Amino acid sequence: MPTAERRANVVWNGNLQSGSGTFDLASSETWTGANVTWASRTERPSGKTSPEELIAAAHASCYAMAFSGVLAGMGNEPEELNISAVCTFDFDQVKITTMVLDVHGRVPGLDAEGFQNAAEQAEQGCPVSNALRGNVDVQVNATLD
Repeated sequence: MPTAERRANVVWNGNLQSGSGTFDLASSETWTGANVTWASRTERPSGKTSPEELIAAAHASCYAMAFSGVLAGMGNEPEELNISAVCTFDFDQVKITTMVLDVHGRVPGLDAEGFQNAAEQAEQGCPVSNALRGNVDVQVNATLD
């Protein structure tokens, strides 16, 4: 069975509240030394990222690929898809509770109902959606432009 592995490395110093870390996207080497702290996760980013921001980026990217594939399979290749992802971290529950994908697209030859159906099909086939399913409430809002 074909597989693909991707790696990231993290170094953390100190405790949770006042400590800090850096991570590298080791496989692609496209991002090294990115800063992460508890404060950037729960308060203001201040030039740092968080696991939730990275999950949002991963989900939006993965969903864009899945949606593009579904649309092309229907014979309606998209001109453009814009996906905005919001990942919500609940401090009290200490868990990610929701992921909302707002999807806008230009797809010639497709009506709003077809776009919505394809959006739902893509969510079911998206590997990141499938990894989150059952643990995180995933919502998709699809709008044909």
